[in-house]
Amino acid sequence: MAKQRRTAPARQNGAPTSHKVTINDIAKRAGVSKTAVSFAFNRPGRLATETAQRILAIAREMGYMPNPVARSLNTRRTQALGVIVPQDIPAVLSNPFFAELLSGVGEVCRTADMSLVIVPPIRGSLVEAAYAAMIDGCIVTGLSAGDPVVRALRQRRIPFVMLDADAPEDIACVQVDDYRGAYLAMQHVLSLGHRRIAIATFEPFTGRVEDYHGTLRHRFEGYRDALLEAGLALDHELISVVACRCSLDGGREAFRALTHLRPRPTALVALSDVIAFGVIDAAHQAGWCVPKHLSVVGFDDIETSQLLRPALTTVRQPTREKGRRAAELFLQMMQAEGSDPPPHIKLPVTFIVRESSARARAA
Repeated sequence: MAKQRRTAPARQNGAPTSHKVTINDIAKRAGVSKTAVSFAFNRPGRLATETAQRILAIAREMGYMPNPVARSLNTRRTQALGVIVPQDIPAVLSNPFFAELLSGVGEVCRTADMSLVIVPPIRGSLVEAAYAAMIDGCIVTGLSAGDPVVRALRQRRIPFVMLDADAPEDIACVQVDDYRGAYLAMQHVLSLGHRRIAIATFEPFTGRVEDYHGTLRHRFEGYRDALLEAGLALDHELISVVACRCSLDGGREAFRALTHLRPRPTALVALSDVIAFGVIDAAHQAGWCVPKHLSVVGFDDIETSQLLRPALTTVRQPTREKGRRAAELFLQMMQAEGSDPPPHIKLPVTFIVRESSARARAA
């Protein structure tokens, strides 16, 4: 004989009832129609404030919670903004840059009464994740305008904003001045007399800046132009490009690779602060003194950069503001009725000199 499945009883007036509470029960208790109950949850502006509040209070007392799937079918909204990230969630949350970015997005979500959903790859596929996500729209990080994920979002016909991408005119985007930041970083180490310089990047460098897009391209262009002014180039024998993961462990890997280079670099410029953190940690573990034996410069200026010892010389980008502006653009697109082209925003950067960089020592 099959076992009968038991469910927790709902409560009415503090006492258990024998069936699941429905909007019909709430309507009877409140003396209103089922439509009024639906309006109270989904479109409270259609009711008098006192009526809506009374219905919601009765629903709470009876232990009723609307089915989120049914509710989204009714309103055609999930009240959720997604942030599409190219890494899995543990990797994303271990990077302080994403914490600051999501904090800026979250500020806007809180004001708009929306949920924030992190959308990582599903079974290794970001395209699958983009189709499956239960969201009203999203912010796309770390992808180019020609990526299959962007095509998938266009097919879904939901609003989205790109971050750090060279987006076409019909896609909203928010960037920072990556070129200037990288140029200032490289110019700084050159002004300190360094000529044996390593660049730690989170993608293998092909030797051709033209092979890249968005953040990587603009930063390599900035490094390249500063080097050219000093009579060097990205492919010069004194300049090394080390590929690593964009994480603390990636920075440690970059340092280990650096120790095998000949001639050994006296300065390292990292494409992110978290890589620079890993480099400095590994240098200390190996008995190196930063900046005496190796000057280190980062990019981001996340909050912990100034707490590091030595405090990190870095490029400050307004990460939290970037997330906030992207979320605000999304809300504007949700409410827009005209056909004006989506905005393209470029935020300024600032170079911050701290303790992790110093003049090159004599060979």
